[in-house]
Amino acid sequence: MNSGNKKILVVDDEQGVRVDLFQALIGQGMTVSVAEDGRMALEMLGRDSVDLVITDIKMPDLDGIEVLKQAKISNPALPVVIMTGFATVDSAIAAMKLGAFDYILKPFPMEVMLETVGRALAVGLCGKTVAAGLSFEAGPRAMTSRAIIGQDPAWLKVVAKAKAVASSTATVLILGESGTGKEVLARLLHEESERSGGPFVALNCAALPDGLLESELFGHEKGAFTGAIVAKKGKFELADGGTLLLDEIGEVPLHLQAKLLRVLQESEVDRLGGKAPIKFDVHVLATTNRNLTEAVEQGTFRQDLFYRLNVIPMRLPALKDRPRDILLLADHFIARYSSQYKKPCKVFSRAAQQRCLEYGWPGNVRELENMIERAVLLSRGREIESWDLWDEEDQTPEGSADVGVPGVEDQVALPESVMFADGSGQVVSLREVERQMIRQALQQTDNNRTHAAKMLGISVRTLRNKLNEYRSQGIDL
Repeated sequence: MNSGNKKILVVDDEQGVRVDLFQALIGQGMTVSVAEDGRMALEMLGRDSVDLVITDIKMPDLDGIEVLKQAKISNPALPVVIMTGFATVDSAIAAMKLGAFDYILKPFPMEVMLETVGRALAVGLCGKTVAAGLSFEAGPRAMTSRAIIGQDPAWLKVVAKAKAVASSTATVLILGESGTGKEVLARLLHEESERSGGPFVALNCAALPDGLLESELFGHEKGAFTGAIVAKKGKFELADGGTLLLDEIGEVPLHLQAKLLRVLQESEVDRLGGKAPIKFDVHVLATTNRNLTEAVEQGTFRQDLFYRLNVIPMRLPALKDRPRDILLLADHFIARYSSQYKKPCKVFSRAAQQRCLEYGWPGNVRELENMIERAVLLSRGREIESWDLWDEEDQTPEGSADVGVPGVEDQVALPESVMFADGSGQVVSLREVERQMIRQALQQTDNNRTHAAKMLGISVRTLRNKLNEYRSQGIDL
């Protein structure tokens, strides 16, 4: 960790915790101050600036949530890490809504805290991202790396299970919705195993037609079929001594499943057109977003193959079930893409943070990453706002579109809170009235398109179209 003589404030009413954190952070070359309660912490923050605050929640007189709130009012960019021995979902969500960088349960290994401190300082610098023990420097290589990020108990349970079985030869079946990070977990299994020095080979079973899939899996000899002008190794051979990931295993056609089962059972493969089986030593991982139990019942997936794959099942939680990780992942992606595109590293506005925590994330981590990449490229304000993330149309927390008032998609309804009078007594056109209503709504909501659209009774999409129309006419609201 490159501390760069950073200043850290530790706030906890337990002396033992203060001493342990003081010694650990000092050992990393940081300057550390300690406060024994929230009131003392705010007094110290009023006198001196710091780069990071680490505070307990449950303290007498003034608790950690209030410290977080006051610290963010004084310095919105200041990262604050919350720690607690009395965790609840409500307190975690409250902390994240107020802009906490992370939320850590006591007791914790000091390595976990040091990694969290590294991430918090790195996001501020946009130069390095540290996550769950894996360090990725800024630069071209970092942009292709998939960091293991998360502090939510549901995610940590899966990661701990993966590390425990990484060096086994048992087949691992990774289950989860699209975009939850199944391949990320597969790569963690490889990197944590004794095979990490060997190859990691991945094959998307859904991306190839039947004939080509068989050749890719098992290989072929020269002349085995039309176009086979040279012999070719299959993925099992290429992964020898390492790990093979069979992505979207549920898409393998039924007629190939029997051959795949035999290969897994015997650890040997017959190339197409080959004369003798070839032995291999591979740790096989498989992923799917399908319900294979239902597929077995429907007769589209072999039951014996399912049992052979399902030796160690791992189910990844959806992003909506990892509330503590949403803003943590967002910070990571902001740092990554700000560095990649050489953009200033911004932070979420409070409204954007709350919107992210309330949104349903049907596309999971992949949706969040793509949304952050777009926001980094398009954001023009000092902070990333909700409209930088949901540009196409206003979305409800469950992810459904707000289509505005039925039958008036291209019209603006006149609510009581937005009134217009010409003042001169002259009659003006409805288009001018409409423009003035939109202008007043934007002024009253500090240019928040989402709130302005709700005030006007229309969808954000309609409001955006109107603003684009005005800009094309040379009118800037």
